[in-house]
Amino acid sequence: MAILALVRHGESLWNKENRFTGWIDIDLSGKGVDEAHSAAKKLEKIKFGAAYTSALCRAQHTLGIMLEDMGQAGIRVMSDEALNERMYGDLQGKNKDEMRKEFGAGQVQVWRRSFDVRPPNGESLKDTCERVLPYFRSRIEKDLLEGRNVLVVAHGNSLRAIVKHIEGISDSGIPLVEIPTGQPWVYEMGKEGGRLAILKKEILH
Repeated sequence: MAILALVRHGESLWNKENRFTGWIDIDLSGKGVDEAHSAAKKLEKIKFGAAYTSALCRAQHTLGIMLEDMGQAGIRVMSDEALNERMYGDLQGKNKDEMRKEFGAGQVQVWRRSFDVRPPNGESLKDTCERVLPYFRSRIEKDLLEGRNVLVVAHGNSLRAIVKHIEGISDSGIPLVEIPTGQPWVYEMGKEGGRLAILKKEILH
């Protein structure tokens, strides 16, 4: 048995300003720093064998705060753009409310919450899954199958890709899943026929 803890980074400066962020490298807000400390407190009893994060500073900053608070700053940490947020293309940097006025609330909702519709010059959630899951299977899943507890600090959409995979959520169901900033989702994972299976799930509010 091994533990998989998924944490969306703390609030970023552009989350606070209601902007599409995507691959733009924006750091945490003051609230985001507080959320990172809070997430660490909720996970402090778990001894992790490895940690994974994206290539973006808001996720790396959150992970750094958490590991320092938990006294686990020396563990193996891997960062990779495979775990980056969904790339929002032409919407990046734009205010969400302004985009609703320009394109209509329905169109913006489709860009944000459909599974396979891309925003202009960006990625769909399906594209994000196809980027994240090969990395998850080759690295993170391998650690879990070998019995290591793993902490993943990434982004709303890259984490939804992982949740979709391990929980077996449908294409139509995953857009309805919301992962708030700084809130740990903790899975106890076991093996069934040599494959990962969820034994228990807990969301630490």
